[in-house]
Amino acid sequence: MSPEKEKSIIDYIKKIAPGNSINNVVEDLLGSDLGALIVIDSPELHSRRCFEGGFRINCRFTAQKLFELCKMDGAIIISEDMKRILYANVLITPDHSITSSETGTRHKAGERVAKQAHTFVIAVSERRKRTTLYLGRERYYLKSPDELLRDIAANLQVLEKQRDLFDESLSNLNVLEVSDLVSAGDVCRIIQRAEMILKISEYLKRQFIEIGKYGSIMNLRYRELTKGVEKRESEVIRDYAILSLKRTKTILQNYSFEGLIDLDSICRLILEKSIEDSINSRGFRLLSMVDLVDREVSAMVREFDGLKGILDAGEKDLEKILRGKTVTFKQELNNLTEKILEGKSVN
Repeated sequence: MSPEKEKSIIDYIKKIAPGNSINNVVEDLLGSDLGALIVIDSPELHSRRCFEGGFRINCRFTAQKLFELCKMDGAIIISEDMKRILYANVLITPDHSITSSETGTRHKAGERVAKQAHTFVIAVSERRKRTTLYLGRERYYLKSPDELLRDIAANLQVLEKQRDLFDESLSNLNVLEVSDLVSAGDVCRIIQRAEMILKISEYLKRQFIEIGKYGSIMNLRYRELTKGVEKRESEVIRDYAILSLKRTKTILQNYSFEGLIDLDSICRLILEKSIEDSINSRGFRLLSMVDLVDREVSAMVREFDGLKGILDAGEKDLEKILRGKTVTFKQELNNLTEKILEGKSVN
């Protein structure tokens, strides 16, 4: 199997992100009102005779050489590792029976040869001022650095708002848990916000790959906004969900942004409850904030049937599990509870 078949379009976007030589060529072509068709070599390109004519160059790749060769009408073929220019001014001759949604001759040829030869193609349109990437049956429109930076800035604003709502909901849950006033809706709002953050995060990851080194400062802010979200969500799921963490996460990953708006649907699938129904925490999350080992936490959750039973348990009952640590545990738990009720951060 050719190495190119194992690569995703994201792998190629990394190679042509701003700061890389081939991206400089694309930007120069667009700025000079020139078009181009750049094809990555693959075994199928030769075995299926997807090109003809032109001339063999087989020289070391440089941005200047590629730009000058793109001034000719034909396509350019470069090596799989993008380190050599192999052919120039060739005519791409894919199977015309392969379907194409493109209208321009260059883009039709690019889409068809990507499908037929299972390879990566860059099509630069001088008329539309757009660069289109093809990999097999995938197609992706490459944005300019300015467009990407605007999109990233807008997405970071949305992410920041969602993170504020997530942190606020989590702090509210702390108070509700120690007061035994948690509803299914309270729990699912945290899961809802976390999933929205994670979905925005996946989209931003792709944008940061595409923007390359130009997005380094924004990337720092992105990491701050997403730090700890998945861990906190997993802790809440462990405390309340009826299914395993893995199964619950699989269900949530299948939700679209629109689907996540339906809080009642999340409650029914994850908790098997309505939004208004009361629910009791198992206690794993809050007990992880005191000095206990995992074995002791698990034993107390089983013995006292959740956080409410643990908070109400007497020292004699706790001593059966904690064996000499009960007084210290009660003091730590009381201190934690006081901090929560005073509105202090404990996460």
